[in-house]
Amino acid sequence: MKTARVAAVCRVHQLLPDAGSVGVTGIDKRPVEGPVRVRRLGFYGDVQADRANHGGEDKAVYAYSEDDAALWARELGREIPAGLFGENLRVEGITASNAVIGERWRFSSGAVLEVTMPRIPCATFARHMGEDGWVSWFTRAGLSGAYLRVVTPGDIGAGTTFSVENIPGHGVRVGEWLAEPTREMAQALLDAEAEGDVRLAPALRKYVLTVAERVAD
Repeated sequence: MKTARVAAVCRVHQLLPDAGSVGVTGIDKRPVEGPVRVRRLGFYGDVQADRANHGGEDKAVYAYSEDDAALWARELGREIPAGLFGENLRVEGITASNAVIGERWRFSSGAVLEVTMPRIPCATFARHMGEDGWVSWFTRAGLSGAYLRVVTPGDIGAGTTFSVENIPGHGVRVGEWLAEPTREMAQALLDAEAEGDVRLAPALRKYVLTVAERVAD
């Protein structure tokens, strides 16, 4: 069983003004020292300004990988420090964008998180990055990172190790679902849910049903 490691735990540093409907954003997350308690709605002390579209049980934690960040650093010609994408966990030894929807991450501290869906880029993210065409660029790349729900609370800090377990057999990965969802992927997710192998988040299920009902080309 492959062991991965947390490179940084990030929480909101400050709320920033934003041109969106909420008026502020909590995307400015930065690494903090020491272990932080993660509970049903995320890390202690973290904030989501737009709770209608971010946060909640199915988006309690957002994880991004060092290897994907390195790819973006080369592509953009700039550093991608931990927290820049608004992630709570910067991880290494695993590619979060390749996580299978429904797989679980068991941390050495006892916490257990479950992958729920990819991060869908939004206008706030684009404004934060200041890159032309960022939403479509990020989507096409499929380097989504992963949202996770908290199955078992616990303390997580930089250096905490974790392993992947309970990988569902449907095989749909968050990054590929973001970049190019297909009817076959959608049906695989629906079948897995019907068989009790995965619990689809309501927001994801709605989109899965839409993709599953597409008329074949």
